[in-house]
Amino acid sequence: MVHAFARIFIDHPRSVGETYFEHMRFAGWFAVRLLMAGGAAIIHAVIPCLFESTASRMISQMHERLTSRR
Repeated sequence: MVHAFARIFIDHPRSVGETYFEHMRFAGWFAVRLLMAGGAAIIHAVIPCLFESTASRMISQMHERLTSRR
């Protein structure tokens, strides 16, 4: 039971050098940013003059933050 708990909740965050709550915070931030970028892309698809570079800029920023934390 303890091994299953560790495998589900602790092993991956530890593998990237974070606690469970640090990982939850980062993953939550990342998820919200992805939703925002997706929303900007959907609006841009319908009205091309809006959010012309927002989604790509946000994705670039997320990529930079993701690769710099390892």
